[in-house]
Amino acid sequence: MRRKDQRVGIFVDIQNLYHSSKNLYKARVNYKELMKELIAGRQLITAIAYVVKSEGIVEETPRPRSYQNNEKSSSPEASFFDALIKNGLELRSKDLQVYPGGMKKADWDVGMAVDAIRMSDLLDVIILVTGDGDFVPLVEYLKWGRGRTVEVAAFGRSASGKIREAADEFIDLEKLPKTLLKK
Repeated sequence: MRRKDQRVGIFVDIQNLYHSSKNLYKARVNYKELMKELIAGRQLITAIAYVVKSEGIVEETPRPRSYQNNEKSSSPEASFFDALIKNGLELRSKDLQVYPGGMKKADWDVGMAVDAIRMSDLLDVIILVTGDGDFVPLVEYLKWGRGRTVEVAAFGRSASGKIREAADEFIDLEKLPKTLLKK
C-alpha cells in the first residue's frame, strides 16, 4: 500500500527499458511521466539511471542537474542523457567495452545492486525499473534481509516471470499509456 510518508529510491536499468520499448512497441519512454507514476506522491530520495556510453561520446562525466546549455547537444546520445537529467534522474555511466573479435559488453547489474543495497537504510521503498531476472536475488535480499518494500517496473511482455513474482508489486509499464511515446 502506497503512503505519502514513504521514502522512495528509483534505480533504472536504461538499456533494458530502452531496448524493450524500441523492440516491442517501436516507441520511446516518456521519462517525465514514468517518474511521476513511480513516485506516486511519495517522497523521492534518489533516482538513478544507469547508462552505457557508445563509442564516439567525448564527454567524460555526466552534467549536473543544474547545468544549463543553450547550445544543441553534440549527439543523439548526449541529448538523451540530457533529457534523463532534466527529468530528475542522476546518471551513472560507463563506456561500452569492445573486445577483440568485436563482442560488445556493458551492463550495470552489479553497480545497480550495490547502489540499491547501499541506499536501502535511507529508503522504505526501492523501485527497480528492469525486467531482468538477474535481479531476483537483489529483490529477495532487499525484502527479507533489509525489510524493504520492493516494486519492480517493466514492460510485462519482456519482464522475467521470476522477478515479477519476487517483487512486492509489479508495475506493468505497458498499462501506463503515457509512459510510451510512439515514434
